Amino acid sequence: MRASFVLSEIGIGLRRNLTMTVAVVVTVAISLALFGAGLLIRQQVSTMKDYWYDKVEVSVYLCGENSGSSSVNCNGTAVTNEQRVQLQHDLQTTPLVEKVYYESKEDAYKRFKEQFKDSPDLVQNVTPDALPESFRVKLKDPTQFEVVASAFRDRPGVDEVQDQKALLENFFKLLNTLQLFALIVAGVQIFAAILLISNTIRVAAFSRRRETGIMRLVGASNLYIQLPFLLEGVLAGLVGAAFASGAIIALKAILIDRLLKPNFPITAYVGWDAVIAVVPLLFLTGMALSGLASFFTLRRHLRV
Repeated sequence: MRASFVLSEIGIGLRRNLTMTVAVVVTVAISLALFGAGLLIRQQVSTMKDYWYDKVEVSVYLCGENSGSSSVNCNGTAVTNEQRVQLQHDLQTTPLVEKVYYESKEDAYKRFKEQFKDSPDLVQNVTPDALPESFRVKLKDPTQFEVVASAFRDRPGVDEVQDQKALLENFFKLLNTLQLFALIVAGVQIFAAILLISNTIRVAAFSRRRETGIMRLVGASNLYIQLPFLLEGVLAGLVGAAFASGAIIALKAILIDRLLKPNFPITAYVGWDAVIAVVPLLFLTGMALSGLASFFTLRRHLRV
């Protein structure tokens, strides 16, 4: 099989169906870019979970003078020193607990002022006595919160046990929803790309039916006849994958590295290793998508 003949046939096909080929490339690029973005979002969610779950704490709020309404254990009385010491000892000796930090009312007020330093009116309306003292507990396994909570929730002197992990769940659910949405849209676009590729190959085969008929009469094999059409589809898929890869690289370099990291350094972000893992997958998906669509189309329209 002469490579020059195959290349010339590919060139002829691309020139004859330039508009449809461009449409295929654009559709493949968009679908693969959305697919790659969905994979990156999934990796970002995983990275953020590892980052935040490693820092998550369980807050054991102690009874204060005004906390009787929120816990049956308080009854309008503040935690005693004996209760405080006993709670700290029991927390520190619990096997599931890694570290225990005591936060006084004054410490809680300092942290409150730091967190809301941009809202001076709110800070002015809050006094140290309004904030409860607490034990901030870091667990060895954050998923075991309920075991620790059930052991200390009803203890004398304990007003409330709060899991910071629960506050993050809604945020991660939102990110997972965005990932699912991106993958669904990508699936719709991939289906549209398959239809476009099939239609492009069908038109190319029809426009060259005379040439392929002559090739069959002179004894050319099916592979020899179909290969230029297959390569046209694969080439369109590769070009689309290249554009999609460029979009993913730009997403990482501009959105994450230049915008999010400097302005929102409050969490961990995906690294270039995630992009390096996604890009080859985009090329493989583009080749497989285009190749299979072209192959099954040719089986139907180049039988004679």
